[in-house]
Parts: sequence; C-alpha cells; structure tokens
Amino acid sequence: MSIRPQREGDAPQFVMRRHPAGLMHNRGMSEHTARYAQALENAERVLGFSLAPFVEPGPSEPANAYDFTRIATEHAFNDAWPRTDHLDLRTRALISVTITASLGVLEPLRGQLRIALHNGVAKEEIVEAFVQMAVYAGVARAFDSYTVAREVFAEYDAAQPTARD
Repeated sequence: MSIRPQREGDAPQFVMRRHPAGLMHNRGMSEHTARYAQALENAERVLGFSLAPFVEPGPSEPANAYDFTRIATEHAFNDAWPRTDHLDLRTRALISVTITASLGVLEPLRGQLRIALHNGVAKEEIVEAFVQMAVYAGVARAFDSYTVAREVFAEYDAAQPTARD
C-alpha cells in the first residue's frame, strides 16, 4: 500500500492506492470494536484521510488478515501516535521518517513522509534529518531513501493550492 495525492485541483490531501483486488472488505464485519474505531479516528487525524477502506482484507486474503490489520492499526494509532505528553506529533512524525529511512523500507517511508508533511514538518527539517541519518546510518542508505523524499516533496507541492486558488 502506498499513498498518492488526489487529482490536481483537489484539496491538499492524500489517499491510498487501492488493493489490486479492488475495494477491500472485512468479510461482513460491519461493526468494529470501540478500540479499533478509536484507532481509525486517530489514524484519520494523523493521516488527513480515512484509513478504514485500505486496511480491510481483500477477497484473496485468509480469514485472520482482518486480525492482523486491526491489531497493527490499534497498536500504531492508539498506543504510539497519540502519546503527546513528551513528543508532539510533528516530532514523532520526523522520528518515524528517520526510522523508516534508516531501515530502508521505502514504501513505509513514503507514507511517513506524507504524515510528516501533513502534520507541519517542513521539508527543510526532513532534509536535515537525512543529513544526520547519512552520518549514522550511511550515505548510501540516506541517498536511496532521499530519492523517495524528492518524489514525495514534488507530489506534496503539486497538491498545494496555487496563489490564485
């Protein structure tokens, strides 16, 4: 899964590409637990769009796929992202960019970059994180990951309203 900007001229937000099997469903589970519903609400605040249609298993996935996406979503968006007593959302997003870039997981990095930009992290701050990352995680890894950042910066700029809008 990856996130892409909507059509040109739309509000500056991001949406995720659909699963190859099409819109995903949770095999008839129309009701979510309160904890999962809260995680989906938290995710929407962090991401700037609803995650719900994109975490539901596709028709070719096994029955326990819903459990995986539910558990992962609850953990990320109930247990980690809302913790703002010591780290604000901007800082947490920048840390997530640095971690995914250092690990070289490029599709998750793409999503974390979008989250960071959506939550007020400046492109210049992201570049400084890459400078620091190059020193401690390696220049080759930093350059490889920065290629993704360039793409996300370009799509972010393209999604921003122009001065005449």
